[in-house]
Amino acid sequence: MNCKFDLQERLFNFSISIVNEYRKLPISNEYTVISHQVLKSATSIGANFEEAQAAVSKADFTNKVAISLKEARETNYWIRIIIAISDVREEWIKLEKESKEIIKILASIYNKTVVKK
Repeated sequence: MNCKFDLQERLFNFSISIVNEYRKLPISNEYTVISHQVLKSATSIGANFEEAQAAVSKADFTNKVAISLKEARETNYWIRIIIAISDVREEWIKLEKESKEIIKILASIYNKTVVKK
């Protein structure tokens, strides 16, 4: 199986898991802001990686992977906030672990594609 496809599928599944857990969060002013942020950043990870697959150059590919990595780091931040303020932690703790693994994978891809000076 294609390694890129595996990551694409993993990022897609991560997004779906975030959406499903987002739906379970309480409704309040602070959760509205935080949940919207995590939803946007988490779904952006996979979307940007998908765009990277259609890159027109190595620089374009590297840029899209870098954006995915930034979004993954932002997602991890919002997940940590949700864990800190929420009573519903178990699934979010799993998502935090997955986000850390995604960050490592994307960082590795990025580091391998960046031109060293």
